[in-house]
Amino acid sequence: MSERPDLDSILYPPLEPYVSGMLDVGDGQQLYWEECGNPAGKPAVFVHGGPGGGIVANYRRYFDPERYRVVLVDQRGCGRSRPHASEPSADLSANTTWHLVADLEVLREARGIDAWQVFGGSWGSALALAYAEKHPERVTELVLRGIFTLRRSELDWYYNGGAANIAPEWWRSFEAPLPDGFAGDRIAKFHELLFDPDPAVHLPAGLAWTTWEAATSNLEFSAQHVEEFSDPQFALAFARIENHYFFNAGWFREGQLIDEVDRIRHIPAVIVQGRYDLPCPITTADALHRAWPEADYRVVLAGHAAGEPEIASELVAATDRFAQ
Repeated sequence: MSERPDLDSILYPPLEPYVSGMLDVGDGQQLYWEECGNPAGKPAVFVHGGPGGGIVANYRRYFDPERYRVVLVDQRGCGRSRPHASEPSADLSANTTWHLVADLEVLREARGIDAWQVFGGSWGSALALAYAEKHPERVTELVLRGIFTLRRSELDWYYNGGAANIAPEWWRSFEAPLPDGFAGDRIAKFHELLFDPDPAVHLPAGLAWTTWEAATSNLEFSAQHVEEFSDPQFALAFARIENHYFFNAGWFREGQLIDEVDRIRHIPAVIVQGRYDLPCPITTADALHRAWPEADYRVVLAGHAAGEPEIASELVAATDRFAQ
């Protein structure tokens, strides 16, 4: 492959939050949030992936800090939010898509924002769509990447064998905690393993689930990405929350996010999709765009990760355009 551009040359320079805090959203949940950029700038909210991924410093850099007021938040159970899903007593019954949609509204009101741009990729694209379809009057624009809507075909592709044909060596690692010859629904079986009280059961399952995603998210394999996802406590929280959501199909009707896109077709939007995205294959983005032809649809030669230069370039171009 030809040499790819450097990510640091695409993103805005690193910056620190000018304010942060913990937000009580009920159900015993405290969410970590932060703001960066210009306090008088255009409001935007960054909706991270996973679910369970949490926010990292680079997420602040997709927005011009002179023109944007960017709000970032760790969703329930992950990052610096509490209680953390890796804790033995963690209860995820109050951690659903619709809790997270409501949390975004609590956060928006707490920060005194009337409406904001919603930026989300992977699971973040699903949550951004769910939020926008529920509260279209609160969304000025949508910037979406690596489209994921939790349809059964999407979940089966990635966790029940389709993607194994592209990354067989990592598929073997993913399947290692399962019984030999297991042929059932891996999402359901991992649900048993991840919530088993025995650390000898749930920790290996968490690492297998999480590193499968890390290993297959880039067009070119990134050992660094796998290493970043290999901390046992992070991996366990990430895997538990993801599996909890996928086991429950996101609490969506089958096809709901695409079926209800008419509610938001008036909202300016950019959809950025990697042609060779393994976790969230392009067929979903294609289906969304066919239902939403007004959206600006950009397909790039890349995999899944927001940090792939080809994807990052389009995302920054979108936020720059919407800042005008």
